[in-house]
Amino acid sequence: MQTERFTVSIPDHILEDLRQRLARTRWPGDFANDDWTYGTQQKYLVELVRYWEKGFDWRAQERAINAFTHYRTRLDGIPIHFIHERGQGPRPMPLILTHGWPWTFWDMNKLIRPLTHPTEFGGSPEDAFDVVVPSVPGYGFSTPLTKTGVSFMETADLWVQLMQGLGYSRFASHGSDIGAFVSAQLGHKYADRIIGIHTTFPLPLNACTDGHPLPSEYGPDEQEALQRTQHFMTEGTGYVGIQNTRPQTLAYGMHDSPVGMCAWLLDKRKTWSDCDGDVEKVFTKDELLTVMTLYWATESFGTAARFYYANAHQRWQPSHSRTPVVEAPTGVVIMPKDVVQMPRRWVEQYYNVQRWTNAPSGGHFASVEKPNLLLEDIRAFFRPLRSQLR
Repeated sequence: MQTERFTVSIPDHILEDLRQRLARTRWPGDFANDDWTYGTQQKYLVELVRYWEKGFDWRAQERAINAFTHYRTRLDGIPIHFIHERGQGPRPMPLILTHGWPWTFWDMNKLIRPLTHPTEFGGSPEDAFDVVVPSVPGYGFSTPLTKTGVSFMETADLWVQLMQGLGYSRFASHGSDIGAFVSAQLGHKYADRIIGIHTTFPLPLNACTDGHPLPSEYGPDEQEALQRTQHFMTEGTGYVGIQNTRPQTLAYGMHDSPVGMCAWLLDKRKTWSDCDGDVEKVFTKDELLTVMTLYWATESFGTAARFYYANAHQRWQPSHSRTPVVEAPTGVVIMPKDVVQMPRRWVEQYYNVQRWTNAPSGGHFASVEKPNLLLEDIRAFFRPLRSQLR
Protein backbone atom coordinates (compact mmCIF):
# COMPACT_ATOMS: atom_id res chain seq x y z
CA MET A 1 0.00 0.00 0.00
CA GLN A 2 1.45 3.34 -1.06
CA THR A 3 0.67 6.20 1.31
CA GLU A 4 1.60 9.86 1.35
CA ARG A 5 1.58 12.35 4.19
CA PHE A 6 -1.28 14.79 3.93
CA THR A 7 -1.82 18.24 5.41
CA VAL A 8 -5.25 19.84 5.54
CA SER A 9 -4.94 23.21 3.83
CA ILE A 10 -8.05 24.73 2.27
CA PRO A 11 -7.07 27.36 -0.32
CA ASP A 12 -7.90 30.97 0.48
CA HIS A 13 -9.98 31.40 -2.67
CA ILE A 14 -12.37 28.63 -1.54
CA LEU A 15 -12.84 30.30 1.85
CA GLU A 16 -13.37 33.71 0.22
CA ASP A 17 -15.90 32.28 -2.22
CA LEU A 18 -17.69 30.69 0.74
CA ARG A 19 -17.90 34.02 2.56
CA GLN A 20 -19.29 35.72 -0.52
CA ARG A 21 -21.93 33.06 -0.99
CA LEU A 22 -22.94 33.32 2.65
CA ALA A 23 -23.29 37.11 2.35
CA ARG A 24 -25.53 36.78 -0.73
CA THR A 25 -27.98 34.30 0.78
CA ARG A 26 -31.58 34.73 -0.30
CA TRP A 27 -33.61 33.75 2.78
CA PRO A 28 -36.99 32.06 2.23
CA GLY A 29 -38.75 33.33 5.34
CA ASP A 30 -39.96 31.18 8.23
CA PHE A 31 -42.98 31.32 10.53
CA ALA A 32 -44.62 29.19 13.24
CA ASN A 33 -41.40 27.21 13.49
CA ASP A 34 -39.94 28.09 16.88
CA ASP A 35 -39.66 24.39 17.76
CA TRP A 36 -38.22 23.39 14.35
CA THR A 37 -41.42 21.48 13.50
CA TYR A 38 -41.03 22.30 9.83
CA GLY A 39 -37.28 21.79 9.78
CA THR A 40 -34.30 24.03 10.44
CA GLN A 41 -35.39 27.29 12.03
CA GLN A 42 -34.36 30.36 10.05
CA LYS A 43 -33.71 32.56 13.09
CA TYR A 44 -31.00 30.28 14.43
CA LEU A 45 -29.67 29.48 10.98
CA VAL A 46 -29.16 33.20 10.25
CA GLU A 47 -27.26 33.56 13.52
CA LEU A 48 -25.04 30.60 12.70
CA VAL A 49 -24.43 31.69 9.11
CA ARG A 50 -23.51 35.23 10.12
CA TYR A 51 -20.91 33.76 12.47
CA TRP A 52 -19.70 31.48 9.68
CA GLU A 53 -19.28 34.50 7.43
CA LYS A 54 -17.72 36.96 9.86
CA GLY A 55 -16.47 35.24 13.01
CA PHE A 56 -15.55 31.63 12.35
CA ASP A 57 -11.81 30.99 12.25
CA TRP A 58 -11.26 28.04 9.92
CA ARG A 59 -7.50 28.32 10.16
CA ALA A 60 -7.67 27.69 13.92
CA GLN A 61 -9.69 24.54 13.29
CA GLU A 62 -7.26 23.53 10.58
CA ARG A 63 -4.34 23.81 12.99
CA ALA A 64 -6.16 21.55 15.46
CA ILE A 65 -6.87 19.01 12.71
CA ASN A 66 -3.25 19.06 11.58
CA ALA A 67 -2.04 18.33 15.10
CA PHE A 68 -2.71 14.71 14.13
CA THR A 69 -0.82 12.76 11.48
CA HIS A 70 -2.75 12.45 8.22
CA TYR A 71 -2.22 10.26 5.19
CA ARG A 72 -3.84 9.54 1.86
CA THR A 73 -3.76 6.38 -0.21
CA ARG A 74 -5.74 4.63 -2.94
CA LEU A 75 -7.41 1.27 -2.42
CA ASP A 76 -9.10 -0.41 -5.39
CA GLY A 77 -8.87 2.94 -7.16
CA ILE A 78 -10.71 4.74 -4.32
CA PRO A 79 -9.00 7.68 -2.57
CA ILE A 80 -8.81 7.16 1.18
CA HIS A 81 -7.78 9.74 3.76
CA PHE A 82 -6.98 8.69 7.30
CA ILE A 83 -5.39 9.73 10.56
CA HIS A 84 -2.91 7.26 12.04
CA GLU A 85 -1.66 7.83 15.57
CA ARG A 86 0.55 5.38 17.46
CA GLY A 87 -0.27 4.43 21.04
CA GLN A 88 2.04 5.09 23.96
CA GLY A 89 2.12 1.83 25.89
CA PRO A 90 3.72 -1.63 25.97
CA ARG A 91 1.34 -3.31 23.50
CA PRO A 92 -1.06 -0.86 21.81
CA MET A 93 -4.12 -2.47 20.26
CA PRO A 94 -4.86 -1.39 16.66
CA LEU A 95 -8.29 0.24 16.54
CA ILE A 96 -10.13 1.75 13.59
CA LEU A 97 -12.82 4.38 14.28
CA THR A 98 -15.48 4.82 11.58
CA HIS A 99 -17.79 7.81 11.40
CA GLY A 100 -21.25 8.12 9.87
CA TRP A 101 -23.48 10.68 8.14
CA PRO A 102 -23.74 13.63 8.59
CA TRP A 103 -20.43 13.17 10.34
CA THR A 104 -16.82 13.57 9.28
CA PHE A 105 -13.64 11.93 10.53
CA TRP A 106 -13.25 14.92 12.86
CA ASP A 107 -16.24 13.84 14.94
CA MET A 108 -13.89 11.21 16.41
CA ASN A 109 -11.22 13.72 17.40
CA LYS A 110 -12.02 13.80 21.13
CA LEU A 111 -11.24 10.09 21.37
CA ILE A 112 -7.91 9.97 19.57
CA ARG A 113 -5.44 11.38 22.10
CA PRO A 114 -7.04 9.68 25.15
CA LEU A 115 -6.93 6.34 23.31
CA THR A 116 -3.32 6.73 22.17
CA HIS A 117 -1.96 8.42 25.33
CA PRO A 118 -4.04 6.84 28.11
CA THR A 119 -1.85 7.92 31.03
CA GLU A 120 -2.58 11.56 30.19
CA PHE A 121 -6.33 10.87 30.50
CA GLY A 122 -6.79 8.70 33.54
CA GLY A 123 -5.82 5.35 32.03
CA SER A 124 -2.86 3.03 32.31
CA PRO A 125 -0.18 2.35 29.65
CA GLU A 126 -1.78 -1.06 29.09
CA ASP A 127 -4.91 0.73 27.77
CA ALA A 128 -3.08 2.20 24.76
CA PHE A 129 -4.38 1.87 21.20
CA ASP A 130 -2.90 2.54 17.79
CA VAL A 131 -5.74 4.59 16.33
CA VAL A 132 -6.74 4.84 12.68
CA VAL A 133 -9.52 7.26 11.73
CA PRO A 134 -10.39 7.14 8.03
CA SER A 135 -12.81 9.28 6.09
CA VAL A 136 -15.51 7.03 4.64
CA PRO A 137 -15.26 6.81 0.81
CA GLY A 138 -16.84 9.89 -0.74
CA TYR A 139 -16.65 11.87 2.51
CA GLY A 140 -14.26 14.71 3.31
CA PHE A 141 -10.79 14.10 1.97
CA SER A 142 -11.61 10.57 0.72
CA THR A 143 -12.56 12.31 -2.51
CA PRO A 144 -13.10 12.68 -5.36
CA LEU A 145 -15.06 9.44 -5.54
CA THR A 146 -15.99 8.48 -9.10
CA LYS A 147 -16.84 4.82 -8.53
CA THR A 148 -20.51 3.92 -8.02
CA GLY A 149 -21.87 1.38 -5.61
CA VAL A 150 -19.48 1.93 -2.70
CA SER A 151 -21.50 0.79 0.31
CA PHE A 152 -20.74 -0.12 3.92
CA MET A 153 -19.97 -3.66 2.69
CA GLU A 154 -17.23 -2.53 0.32
CA THR A 155 -15.98 -0.08 2.94
CA ALA A 156 -15.43 -2.96 5.37
CA ASP A 157 -13.36 -4.71 2.69
CA LEU A 158 -11.35 -1.52 2.18
CA TRP A 159 -10.72 -1.18 5.91
CA VAL A 160 -9.23 -4.68 6.01
CA GLN A 161 -6.91 -3.68 3.16
CA LEU A 162 -6.05 -0.43 4.92
CA MET A 163 -5.22 -2.06 8.24
CA GLN A 164 -3.23 -4.84 6.59
CA GLY A 165 -1.31 -2.22 4.64
CA LEU A 166 -0.47 -0.52 7.93
CA GLY A 167 0.83 -3.82 9.30
CA TYR A 168 -2.15 -4.92 11.37
CA SER A 169 -3.24 -8.49 10.62
CA ARG A 170 -5.76 -8.31 13.47
CA PHE A 171 -7.47 -5.19 14.74
CA ALA A 172 -10.41 -3.80 16.68
CA SER A 173 -13.21 -1.59 15.40
CA HIS A 174 -15.57 1.05 16.76
CA GLY A 175 -18.33 2.75 14.81
CA SER A 176 -21.57 4.68 15.01
CA ASP A 177 -24.24 5.30 12.37
CA ILE A 178 -22.75 4.15 9.03
CA GLY A 179 -19.63 3.25 10.97
CA ALA A 180 -21.72 0.82 13.03
CA PHE A 181 -22.70 -1.03 9.85
CA VAL A 182 -19.07 -1.10 8.73
CA SER A 183 -17.99 -2.46 12.13
CA ALA A 184 -20.76 -5.07 12.15
CA GLN A 185 -19.78 -6.22 8.65
CA LEU A 186 -16.18 -6.53 9.81
CA GLY A 187 -17.36 -8.59 12.78
CA HIS A 188 -19.43 -10.80 10.47
CA LYS A 189 -17.28 -11.31 7.39
CA TYR A 190 -13.86 -10.98 9.01
CA ALA A 191 -14.46 -12.34 12.51
CA ASP A 192 -11.17 -14.24 12.33
CA ARG A 193 -9.28 -10.96 11.92
CA ILE A 194 -11.31 -8.75 14.25
CA ILE A 195 -10.37 -8.65 17.92
CA GLY A 196 -13.75 -7.17 18.71
CA ILE A 197 -16.20 -4.47 17.67
CA HIS A 198 -17.64 -1.69 19.78
CA THR A 199 -20.79 0.08 18.67
CA THR A 200 -23.48 2.52 19.74
CA PHE A 201 -25.85 1.46 16.95
CA PRO A 202 -26.31 -2.34 16.85
CA LEU A 203 -28.64 -2.77 13.89
CA PRO A 204 -29.19 -5.73 11.55
CA LEU A 205 -26.85 -5.75 8.58
CA ASN A 206 -29.81 -5.93 6.20
CA ALA A 207 -31.56 -2.94 7.79
CA CYS A 208 -30.95 -0.72 4.75
CA THR A 209 -33.15 -2.95 2.58
CA ASP A 210 -35.21 -5.24 4.81
CA GLY A 211 -36.23 -3.34 7.91
CA HIS A 212 -35.88 -3.82 11.66
CA PRO A 213 -36.99 -6.24 14.40
CA LEU A 214 -40.72 -6.48 15.11
CA PRO A 215 -42.29 -4.49 17.99
CA SER A 216 -42.95 -7.78 19.77
CA GLU A 217 -39.19 -8.19 20.21
CA TYR A 218 -39.11 -5.23 22.63
CA GLY A 219 -39.45 -6.02 26.32
CA PRO A 220 -41.70 -4.23 28.83
CA ASP A 221 -38.84 -1.98 29.91
CA GLU A 222 -38.03 -1.08 26.28
CA GLN A 223 -41.28 0.52 25.25
CA GLU A 224 -39.83 4.03 25.26
CA ALA A 225 -37.06 2.81 22.96
CA LEU A 226 -39.68 1.27 20.68
CA GLN A 227 -41.68 4.51 20.61
CA ARG A 228 -38.57 6.54 19.77
CA THR A 229 -37.71 4.12 16.98
CA GLN A 230 -41.22 4.15 15.53
CA HIS A 231 -41.39 7.94 15.72
CA PHE A 232 -38.11 8.25 13.87
CA MET A 233 -39.18 5.79 11.18
CA THR A 234 -42.39 7.75 10.49
CA GLU A 235 -41.25 11.34 11.12
CA GLY A 236 -37.47 11.44 10.75
CA THR A 237 -36.53 9.52 7.62
CA GLY A 238 -37.41 11.96 4.85
CA TYR A 239 -33.73 12.53 4.17
CA VAL A 240 -33.28 8.77 3.75
CA GLY A 241 -35.95 8.63 1.07
CA ILE A 242 -34.21 11.33 -0.94
CA GLN A 243 -30.63 10.16 -0.46
CA ASN A 244 -31.63 6.54 -1.12
CA THR A 245 -33.26 7.41 -4.43
CA ARG A 246 -32.23 10.82 -5.83
CA PRO A 247 -28.94 11.89 -4.22
CA GLN A 248 -27.70 13.58 -7.37
CA THR A 249 -30.77 15.80 -7.69
CA LEU A 250 -30.28 16.90 -4.10
CA ALA A 251 -26.57 17.48 -4.65
CA TYR A 252 -27.02 20.38 -7.08
CA GLY A 253 -28.64 22.61 -4.47
CA MET A 254 -26.32 21.56 -1.66
CA HIS A 255 -23.21 21.91 -3.80
CA ASP A 256 -24.15 25.45 -4.84
CA SER A 257 -25.57 26.83 -1.58
CA PRO A 258 -23.56 26.59 1.63
CA VAL A 259 -26.62 27.74 3.59
CA GLY A 260 -28.80 25.05 2.04
CA MET A 261 -26.18 22.44 2.87
CA CYS A 262 -25.78 23.83 6.39
CA ALA A 263 -29.54 23.70 7.00
CA TRP A 264 -29.71 20.08 5.83
CA LEU A 265 -26.87 18.92 8.08
CA LEU A 266 -27.78 21.15 11.03
CA ASP A 267 -31.28 19.70 11.21
CA LYS A 268 -29.78 16.30 12.02
CA ARG A 269 -27.28 17.65 14.53
CA LYS A 270 -30.12 19.26 16.44
CA THR A 271 -32.81 16.59 16.21
CA TRP A 272 -30.58 13.55 16.69
CA SER A 273 -28.57 14.77 19.68
CA ASP A 274 -29.54 14.87 23.34
CA CYS A 275 -29.69 18.66 23.40
CA ASP A 276 -33.20 19.39 24.77
CA GLY A 277 -33.93 21.54 21.73
CA ASP A 278 -30.78 23.67 22.04
CA VAL A 279 -28.16 22.41 19.60
CA GLU A 280 -25.43 24.45 21.28
CA LYS A 281 -25.96 22.48 24.47
CA VAL A 282 -24.07 19.72 22.66
CA PHE A 283 -22.14 21.39 19.82
CA THR A 284 -20.40 24.74 19.85
CA LYS A 285 -20.79 26.94 16.80
CA ASP A 286 -17.16 26.21 15.94
CA GLU A 287 -17.81 22.45 16.08
CA LEU A 288 -20.88 22.77 13.87
CA LEU A 289 -19.12 24.96 11.33
CA THR A 290 -16.03 22.79 11.18
CA VAL A 291 -18.30 19.99 9.96
CA MET A 292 -20.00 22.33 7.47
CA THR A 293 -16.70 23.66 6.15
CA LEU A 294 -15.26 20.18 5.71
CA TYR A 295 -18.26 19.13 3.62
CA TRP A 296 -18.23 22.39 1.66
CA ALA A 297 -14.51 22.72 0.98
CA THR A 298 -14.11 19.09 -0.08
CA GLU A 299 -17.23 19.24 -2.30
CA SER A 300 -18.28 15.94 -0.79
CA PHE A 301 -21.98 16.37 -0.04
CA GLY A 302 -23.05 14.61 -3.24
CA THR A 303 -20.85 11.53 -2.89
CA ALA A 304 -21.63 11.27 0.83
CA ALA A 305 -25.34 11.23 -0.05
CA ARG A 306 -24.70 8.59 -2.71
CA PHE A 307 -23.41 6.30 0.02
CA TYR A 308 -27.06 5.96 1.06
CA TYR A 309 -28.04 5.03 -2.49
CA ALA A 310 -25.39 2.32 -2.57
CA ASN A 311 -26.55 0.87 0.75
CA ALA A 312 -30.20 0.88 -0.34
CA HIS A 313 -29.59 -0.73 -3.73
CA GLN A 314 -27.24 -3.53 -2.71
CA ARG A 315 -28.90 -6.27 -0.71
CA TRP A 316 -26.62 -7.47 2.03
CA GLN A 317 -25.30 -10.97 1.38
CA PRO A 318 -24.20 -13.02 4.39
CA SER A 319 -20.74 -14.54 4.29
CA HIS A 320 -21.83 -17.50 6.45
CA SER A 321 -24.97 -18.95 8.02
CA ARG A 322 -23.64 -19.36 11.54
CA THR A 323 -25.08 -17.68 14.61
CA PRO A 324 -24.67 -15.15 15.93
CA VAL A 325 -24.51 -13.28 12.65
CA VAL A 326 -21.79 -11.01 14.03
CA GLU A 327 -19.39 -13.47 15.61
CA ALA A 328 -16.69 -11.05 16.74
CA PRO A 329 -16.90 -10.13 20.44
CA THR A 330 -19.15 -7.09 20.67
CA GLY A 331 -19.43 -4.23 23.11
CA VAL A 332 -22.59 -2.13 23.00
CA VAL A 333 -23.30 1.31 24.44
CA ILE A 334 -26.91 2.43 24.16
CA MET A 335 -27.48 6.18 24.15
CA PRO A 336 -30.99 6.85 25.50
CA LYS A 337 -31.78 9.63 23.02
CA ASP A 338 -30.45 7.89 19.94
CA VAL A 339 -32.81 7.87 16.97
CA VAL A 340 -33.15 4.09 16.61
CA GLN A 341 -32.78 1.53 19.37
CA MET A 342 -32.90 -2.22 18.95
CA PRO A 343 -34.31 -4.58 21.62
CA ARG A 344 -31.61 -6.09 23.78
CA ARG A 345 -32.91 -9.66 23.40
CA TRP A 346 -32.67 -9.37 19.61
CA VAL A 347 -29.20 -7.74 19.72
CA GLU A 348 -27.85 -10.50 21.94
CA GLN A 349 -29.01 -13.12 19.44
CA TYR A 350 -27.60 -11.28 16.41
CA TYR A 351 -24.30 -10.10 17.93
CA ASN A 352 -21.77 -11.87 20.17
CA VAL A 353 -22.43 -9.37 22.96
CA GLN A 354 -19.89 -9.46 25.77
CA ARG A 355 -20.51 -6.02 27.25
CA TRP A 356 -23.72 -3.97 27.38
CA THR A 357 -23.89 -0.44 28.76
CA ASN A 358 -26.95 1.76 29.09
CA ALA A 359 -25.64 5.32 29.14
CA PRO A 360 -27.49 7.76 31.41
CA SER A 361 -27.70 10.40 28.68
CA GLY A 362 -26.59 11.07 25.14
CA GLY A 363 -27.87 10.93 21.59
CA HIS A 364 -26.72 9.84 18.15
CA PHE A 365 -23.34 11.61 18.15
CA ALA A 366 -21.82 9.80 21.11
CA SER A 367 -18.18 10.58 20.30
CA VAL A 368 -18.94 14.31 20.49
CA GLU A 369 -21.72 14.31 23.09
CA LYS A 370 -20.24 11.83 25.59
CA PRO A 371 -16.60 11.25 24.65
CA ASN A 372 -15.47 10.42 28.19
CA LEU A 373 -18.19 7.85 28.70
CA LEU A 374 -17.44 6.31 25.31
CA LEU A 375 -13.72 6.31 26.01
CA GLU A 376 -14.10 4.45 29.29
CA ASP A 377 -16.42 1.90 27.74
CA ILE A 378 -14.04 1.24 24.83
CA ARG A 379 -11.18 0.75 27.27
CA ALA A 380 -13.21 -1.56 29.53
CA PHE A 381 -14.58 -3.66 26.67
CA PHE A 382 -11.27 -4.28 24.95
CA ARG A 383 -9.22 -4.78 28.13
CA PRO A 384 -9.95 -8.54 28.47
CA LEU A 385 -9.45 -9.00 24.71
CA ARG A 386 -5.86 -7.77 24.73
CA SER A 387 -4.63 -11.31 25.19
CA GLN A 388 -5.49 -11.80 21.51
CA LEU A 389 -2.79 -9.35 20.42
CA ARG A 390 -0.01 -11.01 18.44
